[in-house]
Order: sequence, then C-alpha cells, then structure tokens
Amino acid sequence: MRQDQKKQLRVIADPFVVLGPSGVALRDRLKHLTPEDEKVLRLVGEHLGSLASRDLAARCRDGLEHSTATWAARKQGLTVGSSSRWAGSITKATHDQWALSRRCQLAHIQGLEAGVRTLTHRLSLPLGEKGTKRAAGGYRSKGEWFHKTRRLAALEHRLDVARAEREAGVVNVVRGGRRLLNTRHNLPAAELTETEWRERWEAERWFLAADGEAGKRYGNETIRVTPDGEVGIKLPAPLAHLANAKHGRYVLASKIAFAHRGQEWADRVEANRAVAYRIHLDVERGRWYLTASWQRPVIRTIPLESARAKGVIGVDTNADHFAAYRLDRHGNPIGEPHRFHYDLSGSANHRDAQIRHAITQVLHWAKSCGVAAIAIEDLDFTAEKTREKHGRKKRFRQLISGIPTGRLKARLVSMAAGTGLSIVAVDPAYTSMWGGQHWRKPLATPRRKMSRHDAAGIAIGRRALGHPIRRRTAPPQHHRSDGAGHRTVQAGPGDQGREGTRPPATERAHDARDRTGNTGTRATSRTSKTVRDVRSDQIRVQNSLLLTQLER
Repeated sequence: MRQDQKKQLRVIADPFVVLGPSGVALRDRLKHLTPEDEKVLRLVGEHLGSLASRDLAARCRDGLEHSTATWAARKQGLTVGSSSRWAGSITKATHDQWALSRRCQLAHIQGLEAGVRTLTHRLSLPLGEKGTKRAAGGYRSKGEWFHKTRRLAALEHRLDVARAEREAGVVNVVRGGRRLLNTRHNLPAAELTETEWRERWEAERWFLAADGEAGKRYGNETIRVTPDGEVGIKLPAPLAHLANAKHGRYVLASKIAFAHRGQEWADRVEANRAVAYRIHLDVERGRWYLTASWQRPVIRTIPLESARAKGVIGVDTNADHFAAYRLDRHGNPIGEPHRFHYDLSGSANHRDAQIRHAITQVLHWAKSCGVAAIAIEDLDFTAEKTREKHGRKKRFRQLISGIPTGRLKARLVSMAAGTGLSIVAVDPAYTSMWGGQHWRKPLATPRRKMSRHDAAGIAIGRRALGHPIRRRTAPPQHHRSDGAGHRTVQAGPGDQGREGTRPPATERAHDARDRTGNTGTRATSRTSKTVRDVRSDQIRVQNSLLLTQLER
C-alpha cells in the first residue's frame, strides 16, 4: 500500500487521573409521618413552589440585563411572603436553573450546527457515492435526497431561532420537567389518569430545599436536623400559625438516621458546618425522603506514576456489561477476563441501581487485586448519536445511546474515591480495533474465550500505563537472514545507536572473552559463537520488565 493511501490516524491524547468528587449527597426516608406532618409539608412545598415559579419567570424576563440590583429586588419581594433565608434559597435555585438552561441551549445549537454540516455535505455529493469512516457518502435515491433537503431547511430554521434566542438571552424553562408536561397529552401511553398525573406534576413543582449556613446551629437554620435525627422546618410567614415549636418552627414526628456516611454527617452537624437539605415526595411510592448534601474540598489526585505503580484494571464500557482485565505495571495481562453485566431497561431508578451494582463489583475486585487505579475510556457520544451522521443505522444509534457514559463516569469517580482507588481516563481511539488485532487471538485458549471487548480492556489498560497497545517485540530468528520474514524492530525511533551492532547481552560474555586470552581466528570464532548463543537465550526469557524495555 502506498504511503499516501494509508489511513491517517488522529493524535492520541495522553492519559490523566480524573479529579475526585466535589460534593456528598445522602438520602434517607422520613418514616412514620403523621397526617398533620404530611399536610404541613404539602402546604409549605406548594406555597414556596409558587414563589419559586414567579421568581424564575422574573429572572427569565430579565435575561441578559440581570444585575445585583435586580437580584436584590427579587429577593426583597420574596422575603415578604416567606423569610430572608427561604428567599435566598429560592433565588439561588433560580440562578442555577437559568444557567443550566443556557448551557443546554448552547449544546442544542452545537447539535443543530453539526446536523446542518452533515446534511450540507451529503447533499453536495452525487447520488450513491460511497462514504468513508470519517464522512458519510451521498444519498441513495432522489426521493431520499429530496426529503433531506426539506429536513435541512427545517434544521436551518431551528438554528436561526435558537441563535436569535441566545443572543437575546431568552431561555425556555419548565418547572416540573418538559417530559412530564408532554406526558399530559398522552396519558393512555403512560398508563396514568389525569388525577395521577396532576399529583405528580404538583409534587415536582414544590419547593422544599434550603442551603446550608456555616456557623449556624447544626449548619442550617431553615431545615434543621439535629444529631439524633430530629427534623425541624422554619415555616414561611403566612403559615406560621401551623408551628408546633418555638420561633415559628414545625418539628416532624419522624427521625432520620443515615446508614451511609452517617458518622461523617454527624461530625459535620455537631461542628455547625454547612449542610443543605431537600425534602421531596415520591408520588409513585407514596414516600417522603430527605436528602442532605455538602461540598467537600477538592481531593488532590495522586500522580499518574503512583497510580501505575501496582498495575491497573482496564475496563471497556459496553451497552450491557463492563469487560475488565487486570494488567501489571509492565502492561502484561494477569489472570482471566472479568465481565460485569447490567440491565439498562426499565425505569431510571432501576438503571441507576444496575450501574451502581456493577461498579461496586468492579471496585471490590480491584481492591482484592491490590491495584491503585482503574482505567476507563474518556467517552463522549454527543456528536455520534445524530440521525444525520448514521442515517438508517437506527439500531447502532440506539446502541450508542444506551451506553451510560456520563452517569457511569460520575458514579465511578464518586464511588472509587470512597474506596481509595483512582480513575485514569484514556483516549478511546482505536482501543477495540487494536485490542482485537493484537490481543484477542494470542490469549484465546480452549478454556478461555476472549471477546473483542476483553481485548479492548487490555488495550485501555496498556494505554493508561503508558505502553503501546501492540504486543511485545518478537525474538530474532534462528539465523540472520530474512528467510522467515523481516525481523521486527527492537528499538524505538528515538533511541541512539539503534542501527549499530548490538553489544553482548550479559557480562558473562565479556568474562568468557577475557578468559580465553587468545587472539587467533579459532578463538575469536569460538568467542563470537558463545556470545551469540548467550544473547539468543537471554532475549527469549519471558521477563516482563525486559520485554517492556525492549518494546520501548
């Protein structure tokens, strides 16, 4: 194959250690609530939710004209109907929601731009022209070409509207969720009645969240939780008559006890450090929950060399399982491949539980192996799921969409930090292709079935360790000619003296030459034969460190 016809490979990014989590969130159920408790929670949530809706509408009207003065005016107006602390929590949540909508708006614009580029390129090609792996080809028929021109016009119109809204600072926000709002128009498919949908809609629009305050009693004056689990709420001014404790507070009959990180939470509360709380109702189950959260200082990641010192676990992420393989610090596979399956069908809670269970199994196995890091691919399929790029490959797009890249990375980083493991992210380019090419067949045995995903796990681990994905360099042939094929290169392109004659591999060869003391032709020939035999035997030793040095 000519050099100009070879496939141009993209640049491989360097691996890096992922930063640890920046916050902690715990959740516990509020059990044994009395009817009076539920009534008070519903009234408070409904009242504060209406204030939050009005504040969000005011913030959206301000758009890019928002300033400190407008924020202070909004907060002052909310304080009259609640309290200064409730008003601060509502305005902060409003600002966060508006900023999130702006980021989503930018991502939507970028997706539309990618679709327009793809359609424009494919429409400019002749009908039936084949595409490449980097760019799609022309459309198959005139009918398909015509329909794509109509879709291009629609996308260009949406893009113009989205750009105009972004320049004007206009965002579209739905308190309660756009998906639940659209469900109202198709209740039979969702298997809901109008009453059930209305109950869910109202519960999603309630507001029962309070930010923490460092230095205040138990870290929060609005929703206060004592170390023994007693929950008290500062009632808004219009509902102060419902208080059952001093200073306009209502104390619930239920007590909480965090099973996970409970001691960490108790230490923080007793030290009066800031803790934020949120109370919400799961309408489907009819249960109330309380979530505690707080920020933690950014955990300093260990150096990459320290993470590689004890080897790594290479994990290949797939739509239904993790394929993991253990590698030592020299990049050699150890033991058997491991697969951790999960099922991403069903509800969101079920999918999240499946991911957490699979990650827990990976972490337990990694701890038992004694490694210090887990290597994963830094995947992002945002631009790979568009219909314009893959066309009729609907099943392939569904497969890519099913891989939980974002949630997996967030969960894995958070859970690994609790077990003392580090996460090394690597470039995902060519891991499956090169792993299957160099590792699938050599490691397959009658008792070991190697899949393409298992081989990709080895490729990911080797890239995290800083080694090339290809296997070790083969030893030299039994003679110096090329009768058995060209000999593989033993030195890297940057090593000095790589074209010269190799010196003896051991000091024993030098000692043998010195002991002979002869300078004749037969002595020289005998010494050379000894050196060559020693070198040949030495280079075939299956030593992982030696093989790594030769590969470099």
